[in-house]
Amino acid sequence: MTRLTRRSALATLGAMGGASTLSMPALGQSRFPDRPIRLIVPWPPGGSTDGQMRAIAEVASRHLGQPIVIENKPGAAGTLGALALKDARPDGYTLAQMPISVFRLPHMMDRPNFDPLKDFTYVIHVTGYLFGVVVRADRPWRTWQDFLAYAKENPGKVTYGSPGVGSSLHITMEQIAQRLGINWVHVPFRGGAENMQATLAGTIDATADSTGWAPLVEAGRLRLLVVWSAERSKRFPEVPTLRETGIDIVSASPYGFAGPAGIDGGVVETLHNAFHQALFDPTHLQVMERFDMAPWYMGSAEYTAFAERLYREEGEMVRRLNLRI
Repeated sequence: MTRLTRRSALATLGAMGGASTLSMPALGQSRFPDRPIRLIVPWPPGGSTDGQMRAIAEVASRHLGQPIVIENKPGAAGTLGALALKDARPDGYTLAQMPISVFRLPHMMDRPNFDPLKDFTYVIHVTGYLFGVVVRADRPWRTWQDFLAYAKENPGKVTYGSPGVGSSLHITMEQIAQRLGINWVHVPFRGGAENMQATLAGTIDATADSTGWAPLVEAGRLRLLVVWSAERSKRFPEVPTLRETGIDIVSASPYGFAGPAGIDGGVVETLHNAFHQALFDPTHLQVMERFDMAPWYMGSAEYTAFAERLYREEGEMVRRLNLRI
């Protein structure tokens, strides 16, 4: 598993020479792809995931010679894309983002509606998030410690929003609450845009989300209290990490793209190669930098093994926290 900086990513691109390595079809078969590809974004338009996926899809479509059409399917903590893959033909024309909730929610259900180990073909792993907690700028909490102290003194009063039950944002906030003896109220939304609107309107106290909040922080409308990365954000270097505040948690929620189970190996290779080149394309890297993301590349085989390990680890965490839907 390799996580690259922007500089090393550009070096990788240069070493690749920008050349396309799309696999060739067998004689008598039509070239793949010969029509548009659908890429399901299981979040609303306007957030960091939507922006990153639209950017990588636009570049990858040039290498594939066909449009990649984005379809937003928000809800169910980002698992509606995975659910849609179960009903799709395994021909490579339907892909979806696989957020970490895909590997978590089946452990939280009595009757899971998909199996991450059997129902998908893992194509390529691409990146992870910078997460953080924001409040409206006029609220009295100047620091993360202020916010935690208020929550401890006012059990059941503080509300926070996340992209849904079982999302990494929800899980991490509950881990924090469990460790510190805090009782706050989770308010699930379908995505970052709704979270931001509720925080700005004052209907919730805080939002835990990826960097869709960054422009509002820079504009002075929201205050960023803490980030959940291993190191401080280059964009917000004055904001501490959870570890620096005494909470030993790092949360990045890595993700990639997958299709239905049973996609032909040559088709997987074609898709992988196109997205691999797009991942390290300067145009896409600029978008990732804007959202405080970095390339986190894994090929199909490595991503499949990573998915198996992630599914096991998420199951252990769900059982430890006794999380159920």
